Amino acid sequence: MTDPVTLTAALTGPVATKADNPNLPETPAEIVAGAKAAAAAGAAVVHVHLRDEHGRPSADVEIAKRIVHDIGVESEALVQLSTGVGMGVEFEERARLIEARPAMASLNVCSMTFGEGEFHNPPAAVRRLAERMRELEIKPELEIYDTGHLEEVLRLKEEGLLAEPLQFSLVLGVRGGMAATLDNLNLMIGALPEGSVWQVIAIGRPNLQMTAVGLALGGNARTGMEDTLMLRRGRPVQSNAELIERLVRVAEALERPVNSVAEAAASLGLSIPVSGASN
Repeated sequence: MTDPVTLTAALTGPVATKADNPNLPETPAEIVAGAKAAAAAGAAVVHVHLRDEHGRPSADVEIAKRIVHDIGVESEALVQLSTGVGMGVEFEERARLIEARPAMASLNVCSMTFGEGEFHNPPAAVRRLAERMRELEIKPELEIYDTGHLEEVLRLKEEGLLAEPLQFSLVLGVRGGMAATLDNLNLMIGALPEGSVWQVIAIGRPNLQMTAVGLALGGNARTGMEDTLMLRRGRPVQSNAELIERLVRVAEALERPVNSVAEAAASLGLSIPVSGASN
């Protein structure tokens, strides 16, 4: 396997706080600094959950615009903005975040139980968001938590709401979704449309193992403090850059060269400047 790989750094997520790991980037300035360091370590894409100045998850479009702009100033990394935000935020409020014009944004196509909460993604609203993302030429990151989610993605494609190549994140280990097992991963990989771009997202303890398997099977790879707060048992993560550096070593051991930002953009069919956003 010598195909190049695109690495994504998921910087902070909507759940963890500095009480869980004091190195977690929470404020907008910390998120921008974390993105810059992760990009320098080898991440072509930074997956961004917004936080306000107090470290709370936010769906404020002005904060989104500032963070997208500032990451574009500080690095060439492609910004992948999360429209997930948090369980208590209404869908329409989350959907407005794409007006910050990132290179990419998450598109969650189904409602589901998510841990102790409920993740609401109403079908009609999802279609409106997909249509607006296509108008703005924002690449959807299609987050798949179960087999039925893939079927819904294929319906959106048939309706002309998604442009190829489709970009999938196969999310394993969230309570309410697929468990992080090899059987589940193989099932999902085998069901993806030909020509799809995909990566594994494994939450918590199986993060490294499942990500490495995904790399060995030809997928892209994501890591970061959204997905794991521990480098190993008893060793908290010091930074997102530290996790990306480890993933670079895994990719190199598998003889898979790491894509530059320009190479990652080309592989995803992005037609916008590779500075990360339309500033």
